[in-house]
Amino acid sequence: MSVDRVEEAGAVEGTAALTAAASVRYYSVAPGVRLNVRSGPGTSYTIIRVLTEGAKVPIYCQTPGTSVTGPYGTSNIWDNISNGQYVADAYVLTGSDGYVADRCS
Repeated sequence: MSVDRVEEAGAVEGTAALTAAASVRYYSVAPGVRLNVRSGPGTSYTIIRVLTEGAKVPIYCQTPGTSVTGPYGTSNIWDNISNGQYVADAYVLTGSDGYVADRCS
C-alpha cells in the first residue's frame, strides 16, 4: 500500500471517529441528585464515583440491567457514560421512557 493510501485510510478512520464523537449527546441528571456511577448495569455493581448535583452525562450506549425507580419513573435501562461506567436511566432526563442511544454490545 502506498503512503498516500495509508494517509487516506487514516483520514477516513479519523473522520469516522469524529463523527461518532459528535453524535454523543449530553443529558442532565435529575435536579438535587448526587448520582452513583457503577462499574456495571445494576445496583449490585461497585460504586466507582458519585456525580455532583447538576451534572450532565454523555450516553454512549444503553443496556438493560437492574430495575430502578427514580425521578423519571421505573426503568431497567442503564446508561454507559464512560468505559466501564454506568448510571441508572431513571435518574437521567432523556425525554424518553425508552432507549435514546444504541444498545451496548
